[in-house]
Amino acid sequence: MKTSTMIMNFSVERENKRIKVEREFDAPVLKVWNAWTDSKLLDQWWAPKPWKAQTKRMNFARGGHWLYAMVGPDGTSSWCKADFKEVEPLKRFAVTDYFCDENGNIDNSFPVAHWDVTFTQRNTTTLVNVQISFNETADLDKYIEMGFREGFTAALENLDGMV
Repeated sequence: MKTSTMIMNFSVERENKRIKVEREFDAPVLKVWNAWTDSKLLDQWWAPKPWKAQTKRMNFARGGHWLYAMVGPDGTSSWCKADFKEVEPLKRFAVTDYFCDENGNIDNSFPVAHWDVTFTQRNTTTLVNVQISFNETADLDKYIEMGFREGFTAALENLDGMV
């Protein structure tokens, strides 16, 4: 792990209703890709500590989805569903992410986010670019207010320690 020299950029583009995250990992693209696309590995890093991610089901394929909970230390669960829109193995995937109940029924009181995640091998490291787009600026603002920056940054640190 070379965290001190690895790239980590987080920016919010309110005018474009978008969050951009750029994060480099000291691992080959296959290892990083697998950590993002295998539910057993995702459950190990996706949630910021002391929260834990728990997958109920996942079909990582175009048209498939990932239904998972973020479980807090007091046992409370927040459910999310990611619908896979595009998958280009070892290069890119795109999902639409919703808050939902444990059965995957969408909760429309929370923002919908459209994720586009790309992976680029750079010598011995992998650069991951994440672009998260929203339909409305208010949705972007709510995501940030809910602590997305801190939570996602902590989760990426978890991943850095794992790969």
